[in-house]
Amino acid sequence: MTTSRQPKARNLPLGLQTFENLRKEAFLYVDKTHFIPRLLKDGGRIFLSRPRRFGKSLFLSTLKAYFEGQKELFEGLYIGKHEADLAAVQNRIAWAKYPVLHLDLNAMDYASSEKLLSILGAHLTLWEKEFGVAAEVSDMAGRFRFLLQNIYEITQQRVVILIDEYDKPLLETLEPQNAELNEQYRRLLKAFYGVLKTCDAYIYFVFVTGVTKFGKVSIFSDLNNLRDISLEEDFSDICGVTEDELRANFLSEIDLLCEKKSLDRETVFYKLKKQYDGYCFAPDGQQMYNPFSLLNAFVKRNIGDYWFYSGTPTFLINYLKSEHFFIPDLDNDNVLLSVTAMENMRADSSQLVPILYQSGYLTIKEYDERKRLYRLGFPNDEVRYAFLEVLYPSYVNLEGNINSEIADFNDEIEEGRVDDFMRRLQAIIAAIPYSTLSKDNLKWREEYYQGIVAVIFQMLGRLVQTEVQCATGRVDAILHTEQIIYIFEFKLWSKGTPRDALEQIKRQGYADRFLSSHKQIVLVGVSFDARRRNLRAWETESLATNERRTCN
Repeated sequence: MTTSRQPKARNLPLGLQTFENLRKEAFLYVDKTHFIPRLLKDGGRIFLSRPRRFGKSLFLSTLKAYFEGQKELFEGLYIGKHEADLAAVQNRIAWAKYPVLHLDLNAMDYASSEKLLSILGAHLTLWEKEFGVAAEVSDMAGRFRFLLQNIYEITQQRVVILIDEYDKPLLETLEPQNAELNEQYRRLLKAFYGVLKTCDAYIYFVFVTGVTKFGKVSIFSDLNNLRDISLEEDFSDICGVTEDELRANFLSEIDLLCEKKSLDRETVFYKLKKQYDGYCFAPDGQQMYNPFSLLNAFVKRNIGDYWFYSGTPTFLINYLKSEHFFIPDLDNDNVLLSVTAMENMRADSSQLVPILYQSGYLTIKEYDERKRLYRLGFPNDEVRYAFLEVLYPSYVNLEGNINSEIADFNDEIEEGRVDDFMRRLQAIIAAIPYSTLSKDNLKWREEYYQGIVAVIFQMLGRLVQTEVQCATGRVDAILHTEQIIYIFEFKLWSKGTPRDALEQIKRQGYADRFLSSHKQIVLVGVSFDARRRNLRAWETESLATNERRTCN
């Protein structure tokens, strides 16, 4: 590691979501204030969907300080330098102070209907006290409507409304066993959010954030004057950290990582990019780093897994288990959505892909303008491997020490002990309960076995590719290690033997592209027995030594 100066530790806002505190206490801030005039330009009725812990709360806090006219907090930032000129162009008063109502639904659990009533009631009481309004109605929507009307009459100013994580109560009750409570929340929020439209004359600016969109909530079905900027290219980097922002703002932290890990800057940049970058929120939008993970990596000086374990919804894992979702589709950027499906996503417990995208587990990898199709996949290694680690025991019914099991797999693959690896895999499949694999809920097919193998390979942290397209066909799976390249072909026993699978690999020339790699190339033909519900036999052949082995 070589740097031209001694790196210095700075105040990093890990877990800090209040703009005022961040600025007053001299924490590092990545300037996003240039988005404020853009939001004001087109009417100021905005909805933004982004994954959790992606900076939504901090941006709303920034808006709150701006609309409260706290000019001193913006010194040195874009809006602090340009607000007077921008206000003149947009025909508004610079640093005007507005009454601001900031509703944060992120700070409470919603295990009972009283929880949502409690937090809405607490906010309304606080606002009524702040503006001297005596409530004359008891229901939440009525109080909200009465409050907006009276604030406008008292202050002669239209109101700014900022709602953070509007969908938290709905997401927390999305599992089937909470269906009744979820429906109660839908009805309550439908009435409450509907006030934003009926009281539009008293409102100057609205900004609503959340993870998902819910079609049955009036904020989308009735409130059609909200502009959804979630997929707009001009706002693709409104939350998160771009590559340019990383390099411009975090060099001290990069150098501290370099020092700790004895690496050069570009190597650390590469590792950070591979681990935390890759989120994309528009067809031609910039790729974004997860800010929560970056800050954790800099504070702890370790490029680890942070975001996934900060609150993964259990219903996602349960749904994947119950539906036997084909995991390799996720990891091979093999999930396709039409423009219509993407732009009209509605979160529902029976629709997994929209929730996976909006929650941040999948992201946009490519947009085919001619076909009008989005291709989705895992954004980065942090999400990929953490997702698989949580899913792995459920997917293959493994009990015990996962890390120990994976370490054993890793040693066997690294050392070329394919027979040991395949016997271990055989034992895992044999442990899967018969009821889990009944014909009623799962069609046994080559792809399912391929999926189990792919999940295990991916858990090893190795470079794995499944269904790889080449000039002469599709390779079922390719596994790369430092010394060996494994090429797998899977067949049901009724359709072919391991020898047939090996012959297909050689006949189709699947290994040709790797012959100049100077690595050992091992071909593995595998047959699965649908009746026995397990691996039946496999045969291996090494192109380096022409060694051949058959196992039954």
